[in-house]
Amino acid sequence: MIWVGLTGGVASGKSTLSQFFREAGAYIIDADEIAHEVIRKTGLAYQPIVEIFGEKILDVSGEVDRKRLGEIVFADAGKRARLNLLVHPHVFDIAEARKREMLSRNKEAVIIFDAALLIETGVYREMDWVLLAYVDKETQVARLIKRDGLSKEEAERRIDIQMPLDEKAHLVDEIIDNRASPAVVEIKVKEIYQRLQEKARVAR
Repeated sequence: MIWVGLTGGVASGKSTLSQFFREAGAYIIDADEIAHEVIRKTGLAYQPIVEIFGEKILDVSGEVDRKRLGEIVFADAGKRARLNLLVHPHVFDIAEARKREMLSRNKEAVIIFDAALLIETGVYREMDWVLLAYVDKETQVARLIKRDGLSKEEAERRIDIQMPLDEKAHLVDEIIDNRASPAVVEIKVKEIYQRLQEKARVAR
């Protein structure tokens, strides 16, 4: 088994890489999906979040309105940090449990933990290999404007609250340039996956 971290930044194309790896045969654990689970009504972080941020973040069904909550934490670094403290420990615990379950089924598994804040939380140090979905800031801005309909200023603000990808690049094992065409990137992903498979077999 090999435990691989896949990280990036907003609009860096990390989800596309994750899908390519899944199609190649890797097991994927998506931190964002788990985070969505833990803030639902039935989730471990739901009640603490409501207690701290108030019922104004809930929709008509009583679920957390992620867009509304996102607007609050994007505008306030302190509140963003408090939210992360409520959510991240549960995300990492669940990811670890899922990794163990996948390993029990396949001792040679390539398991990829898709997590935007892998570097910031320090969890990257626990990985066997770390990959970075990389694009330059100009590409991030252009993609955010197109994808989310943001102004240039709003897009830059969203990017600037995150750790720059150029800084993350110094802390990972391998960089995937995601500015290329999807076809070229998919070929690169398949080549990386084959190498990871070999590492997984050796590590068994």
